[in-house]
Amino acid sequence: MKIRLSLLVRFMAVIGAVLLITMLVFVIVNVRLQREITLENSLHDADYLSEAILRSTYYQMLTDDREMLYKMIEEVGAMDGIRRIRLFNKDGVVTFSTDKAELGTVLGLSAEGCSFCHVETGPPLSFATTAARGRTFVDDRGETFLGVTKPIYNEPSCYTGSCHYHPPDRELNGILDVQLSLQSRLHQVDVFRNYFIVLTCVLLVLLFLALLLLTKRFIITPVQALLEHQRRLSLGDLDAQAQISASDELGELAQGANEMTRHLRQSQEEIRRWAATLENKVEQRTRQIREMQGSLARSERLAALGKLVAGIAHEINNPLTGILMFSSMAAETPELDPQVREDLQTITRETQRCAGIVRGLLDFGRESIPQKNFCNINGVVDKALALVEHQALFQDIVIYRNYCEELPELEVDPNQLEQVFVNMFINAAQAMSQGGTLTIDTWEEADEVLIRICDSGSGIPQDILERIFDPFFTTKEDQGTGLGLSVSYGIVENHGGRIEVRSTEGEGTCFTISLPKEYQS
Repeated sequence: MKIRLSLLVRFMAVIGAVLLITMLVFVIVNVRLQREITLENSLHDADYLSEAILRSTYYQMLTDDREMLYKMIEEVGAMDGIRRIRLFNKDGVVTFSTDKAELGTVLGLSAEGCSFCHVETGPPLSFATTAARGRTFVDDRGETFLGVTKPIYNEPSCYTGSCHYHPPDRELNGILDVQLSLQSRLHQVDVFRNYFIVLTCVLLVLLFLALLLLTKRFIITPVQALLEHQRRLSLGDLDAQAQISASDELGELAQGANEMTRHLRQSQEEIRRWAATLENKVEQRTRQIREMQGSLARSERLAALGKLVAGIAHEINNPLTGILMFSSMAAETPELDPQVREDLQTITRETQRCAGIVRGLLDFGRESIPQKNFCNINGVVDKALALVEHQALFQDIVIYRNYCEELPELEVDPNQLEQVFVNMFINAAQAMSQGGTLTIDTWEEADEVLIRICDSGSGIPQDILERIFDPFFTTKEDQGTGLGLSVSYGIVENHGGRIEVRSTEGEGTCFTISLPKEYQS
């Protein structure tokens, strides 16, 4: 699990870093570009304003109506966003300014309104571009301004007019300097920057989440399936399959892993077959002989059991019939105490159960044919448990049911199998007198359905393990008759199945019942 998380963390860390750097560069470039566009537009607006002032005051300058000229410039300078408007001649003397404090002052050649024309070497420039005539600066209060200077050239109408005189050889009559506040426009840039940063962060989070989900879905989950497949293979489970249905490279890798597992399973099966070939015939003959001997001995014991049961059945049934009849009649007495009636009903019910058990033993002794119908083996096990789990024997026993829910229905006699399971549950409980666990597992394997019943009791000694199915053989002294496992063995054998037992003394016992899916009696 640590490796899987590490892969996800490293992958998302790299993707997140790339996305973060990319979006950061994108934000910086866009904000810088927006600022440059804003300054450029502001510069053109200021230049247009300067041109509008010159054109609107052209007549006043031509007629040398300075009072009207200055008044018009002051009206324009009073507009919001304009810091000041001033006029100065080519010698740098401020002849007019909306800031009265600087009237008559002389600007140096390096002053911010003059330096664009007065270069370090050579004569002053007679023409400069709009960009060269613009400059930004910050005042004492920290506010940013844009200044644009506009030269006033000595046109023919100026030096040929009758109202005033400019020498024809003069190239420049003066300079108009307009200074605009950039506070509102730069604020818009800041708003754009903040909005863009928020939008970028939201987009980055959404992209990161989308990448996380897609990476989890299409990469991490298939890799986890492959790791689980590898883990099962390392534990020897050659039936493991990597469940990846994707049609991409990981899907092809899963198909290759499944194909490799199939070939490995086939190879191991071939190796086992070849290894078993050397001893197979000897073991087969030995097993056949043992089975024949066991079958003959068991048949003799079961025949003796049948004769015994047939001889005593009537002796048992007669008193049971009497008990059943008198208890039923007594329970129907109207004036009978309710508690006594309940006890009599219990006697009747248990007597009927005893009669059923005797009939089952008699049928087994006579090799009765099972009354088969299709049923689910899990339901038969549950019915058997319901008969015994509330008895005092099971008071300190914890029962675990590990059922396979997809078992096929079997054609069996549910009553006879229920008797088998009841016998085994009671045997297990008696082996756990101090309490313990009873575990029932059901599963499907090849052409069989298997039921395993394991207890954590005292176990069975190895020297008597082969005798436990013999009639009347018991290790419980006065707690049993030794017929339960014999009867159970006969019932399972009549169903075409088999019973296997595995026990470790002091640790517990496991009985495994194998029933064929299809059996013709």
